Order: sequence, then C-alpha cells, then structure tokens
Amino acid sequence: MKADPRGVLTGTHFIDGDHACCEGALAAGARFAAGYPITPSTEVVERFAARVPTVGGSFIQMEDELAASITLQGAVWGGAKAFTVTSGPGFSLMMEHIGYAAMTETPCVFVDVQRGGPSTGLPTLPAQADMMQARWGSHGDYEIIALCPNSPQECFDLTVRAFNLAEEFRVPVMFMMDEVVGHMTEKVVIPAADQIEVVPRRHTRKSAEDYLPYGANGDGVPEIAHAGEGYKFHVIGLTHDERGYPSMTPQTQDQLIRRLQAKIREAVDRITLLDEEHLDDADVVVVSYGITSRVAQRAIELARQQGLRVGKLRLITCWPFPEKRIREVAATTKAFVVPELNLGQMVREVERAAGGKALTIPVPHAGGSVHHPEDILRVIVEASR
Repeated sequence: MKADPRGVLTGTHFIDGDHACCEGALAAGARFAAGYPITPSTEVVERFAARVPTVGGSFIQMEDELAASITLQGAVWGGAKAFTVTSGPGFSLMMEHIGYAAMTETPCVFVDVQRGGPSTGLPTLPAQADMMQARWGSHGDYEIIALCPNSPQECFDLTVRAFNLAEEFRVPVMFMMDEVVGHMTEKVVIPAADQIEVVPRRHTRKSAEDYLPYGANGDGVPEIAHAGEGYKFHVIGLTHDERGYPSMTPQTQDQLIRRLQAKIREAVDRITLLDEEHLDDADVVVVSYGITSRVAQRAIELARQQGLRVGKLRLITCWPFPEKRIREVAATTKAFVVPELNLGQMVREVERAAGGKALTIPVPHAGGSVHHPEDILRVIVEASR
C-alpha cells in the first residue's frame, strides 16, 4: 500500500467495510483514535494503528471503552480529529461520554459495528438493534447525527461525511454499521485527496480577550480553540454560559439546550441523505437501512416484477430522522413496510412521522442473520391489497 502525504490510499481496492471505514477516517484527516478490542469492529482500528503512524498520528488501546470514549475527546481539544470504534456492549459503556461530547460540543465520531444483543449476545453475527440507543442512549435533551452505510464503498464515503458533519456542527456523529457491512468485501474506489471534500475545524481567529467558547456566532455553532494556544476556557459537562462557566439557572439551561437542538434541527434538510426510487406512484414504500436495505432491494424488484407499485426509501441519515419526507410520502401512499434486524425500532419513527396517513407495517428480525427477500416480499404483497 502506498498513500499520498495526506494518508489517502488513492485507487481501486477490494476491501471490507471495516477497512474502508478506516480509510475514510484517514482521508477525512483523523489522526487519533482510542479504542478497546471488540468484535466485529476491531479491524477498523487494527488497520488504523498500522496506517496512522505514516501520517503523523497515533492509536491508543485503552483499558476499556469508558476510557476510550473520553480519551478521544481530550485529543480533539488538543487539536486532533479523532474517533473511537466499538460494538453493542462497548457502545453502552460510552453513553455517558457521548452526552458529555454533546454538552461540550466536541466534534468527534463514534463508530458502532452492530451485533446481536442484549449484553454479550451474538459477538460475530449481525443486528441493527442499537439505533434507538444511538439517539437516546445518554440522558438529557441533546442532538446527534447518525449515518448508516450499506456497502464498503459507503463505509469510506460516509465516514468522510461523518467527520465533516462533526466539524461543521460541533457534535458527536454516530456511524452505525452492522456486522455484515463491516465484514463484507467489495470494490471500493478512493479518489485523489484533492477530490475529497474535507471540512476544516471551526478554529477561532478571535483574540483571547474577545473569544467566547460557547458563543453562538449567528448560526448556533461556536468556534473552537485548542489547549495550549493561550485561550482560557472550561470544557465542562455542567450547564454553562457562553464563557464556559457553570451557570445553574433555568434560564441558562433553557438557552443552552435549545441551541444544542436548534443547530441540528434547523439544518435537517441539509444534513439528511436518502436513497429513493419509484416513489411518485407507489402504493407501498419500503423503508430500510444498512444491510437490510440490500435484502429489501431484491424484495422490491420481485414485487415490481409482479406488477406491484412499490417504492424504495433508504435511510442513509438515520438521525436526525427525516420525518418531513416520511410525512410527504405518507400523503400519497397506502403503506410503509419497514424491515429491520431488530424487533421494532426505526419503524416507530416511521409510524410517528406518517401520523396515521399511511399504514406502517414492521418486518422484524431478531438478528443473527439477515431477512430472506421472500419474507419482505410477502409483507409487500399483503400491504398492496
């Protein structure tokens, strides 16, 4: 392997999703990762540990996932783009620090390669049962962004996007892979570095006297300063004012939390990515994401061969949830069919957004394997009647 000075391994490769995710992180400028080994995500940082020293970065294996999820935030405040990688049990342990990243507006990426649970569950087999935890796992009111790839190519492309969104909105971004996508090997095309958009950090140019660590700057997203640059500021999980000082008043809480939500909610149309087909005249729309979307694609093709009017709506951005688009589609279709490798998570969001205008039908699967296309087809046929 030969990378350019920015660490980009330009060219056409035959690699799995975990390795493609690593390459996306390097291309986005990540120069630090902390993690603890856990199946099926370890390959991401194994490759990173081998690759990042060649471009001046480092990987640290921590004693557990709690340590990893706070160490990466220290690296960010020291000036690095940083991420961590885990799976279900480790993701659970990271929740306190995800809330901390949201409160301190630390731009970072959490990669979760999902496996069957609860608890130790199925370490080597797939599921999609961490989706609600990604959004609601920590306590309090906050917003995150979550992306869900369905191929190794998207593992590269969307990892770059995850880092860009983290930097643009100063928010923790969840990268919700699953075991199948993580271990699936396909062609991945990595463009030249100058063809990859990389969003720089919102580094302040204000003087130390004028700098407000949590000033809204007109778009709700503060500028950032790094440790050791002469700026004085707090990085603290307590409710704080624009200076970063603790302020334990309802007024400060209201102002802060509303801004943390608004900076994402007001940009939903810009953040959201969807893959849509045949929605204009669809009687039934299949909503899916991750590996399940690839199985659902076959079911949709079989249904259309039977003359059924079936459309596809694939969630690439899962959070913030595209409720506006679901609401629009619900006004013109009879039913949504929602296959997932869980017993019902994102289907609840589809149902909520549809608001009773269209029937919402789950196609649950407890994990360990993927759906058979015929199982999804059967529900599509029933919904079309």
